[in-house]
Order: sequence, then structure tokens, then C-alpha cells
Amino acid sequence: MTVLSRRTFVAGTASLTGLAVSGCVSKTAVPEKTPLSQDITYISMYRAMPEERFPLPAINPSKIPEKFYRQQVDYRTSEPAGSLVVDTSEFFLYLVQENGKAMRYGVGLGRAGFEWSGRASIARKAAWPKWTPPDEMIKREPDLEKWSWRNGGMPPGLENPLGARALYIYQDNKDTLYRLHGTAEYWTIGKAVSSGCVRLMNQDIIDLYQRVPIGSPILVL
Repeated sequence: MTVLSRRTFVAGTASLTGLAVSGCVSKTAVPEKTPLSQDITYISMYRAMPEERFPLPAINPSKIPEKFYRQQVDYRTSEPAGSLVVDTSEFFLYLVQENGKAMRYGVGLGRAGFEWSGRASIARKAAWPKWTPPDEMIKREPDLEKWSWRNGGMPPGLENPLGARALYIYQDNKDTLYRLHGTAEYWTIGKAVSSGCVRLMNQDIIDLYQRVPIGSPILVL
């Protein structure tokens, strides 16, 4: 029978103890991912724009789901580059780019935003446009008569429902009354509200306005 010396026994015990202790040591914690709302890229993207005709305040990205931030995404489509695609079911607008990419914008939709679909084109663009509510809206809300076309419309500004920019959609040279436009109510992006067409954050509609020439095709799904 082999007899263990006290030194051998203590050494072995220490070794086993070390293994046991090392087995209980937790792994280094993985740092939490910084929210995109705190990313300088998006803070800069949605910065205040004092250079605008009507200075725009900054947008707080934390009030908007990250998927609705302006971003380049993979997007497979048969639509040619330069086309606009509005997916009303997902609250996204895509500007189709080369090589299977697209610039994607989050949008909000009103009742009018669900009333029309099909193919058309951007026939007109306006920076800080006037707003003239259609007669159907005035019938529902008589107080809007003061902004009707008969009274010259609502002047541009931060309170104007069309926001900083508007892109007007025509089909067969006829105004569809369907618009892509800005909004100061950026918390409505990704939601359906009572009125309006397709609204983007003001900073996003300004970006889109610069990228989309008159005559660009648009498909509304």
C-alpha cells in the first residue's frame, strides 16, 4: 500500500482546490451594446438644422424605434435604381440603389396613405410648401376652411403639416393628392394616425428631397 506523504497530500489538495476555485470564476462580462440612439452618427443625422428657412430642432432618436432610422440596407427588387418603393404594411420607404442596396426611411401613414397604391412618378417638389387641405378633409373638419385653396392655403412653417419638404405624386399627368412630406411629429413614424399621406421626419425628407429628381418613378404597395 502506497502511503502519501503529508507534503504530497497537501500539494494535491491545493491543486484540486485550485481547479475547483478556477471552475467557479465567472467569465469576463461582455460589454452591453451602445444603443444606436447614442451613436454619434445618428445624433448628427438628426441634429438641429438652424440653416433652414425655418430652423429645425434636433430629433431625439431614443423616441423612435431603431429600425425606422435612415439607413442603407440590403434590398432585392426588380425596380430600377432611383425608384421609390413605399411599403405601407411595414412603414418603410425605399430609395432603390445599385448592387442590391437601398436607402430605407421610416414613415408614418394617415388615412390617405392607405387609399392609393400603384405606379406613378414624382412630378413636383417643393421646399417649405404651402398646405391646402382637400375639400373632403374640410367637410370632416370645417375649421380647416381657413386654409383651403380658396383662401390661399396654409403658409409654410414648423406648424405646417407638410413640413420642410414635399414630393408630389402624379399618375398619367394627374395629381393623385398623394404626398411624401415632412413632419415635426416624429414620434408618429411607424404608426398610422388619423390624417395625412406618407410622412417622414423632417431631417429625412430633406435628405430624400436632395436624392430624388423630378420624374423619378414610385411604386406604392
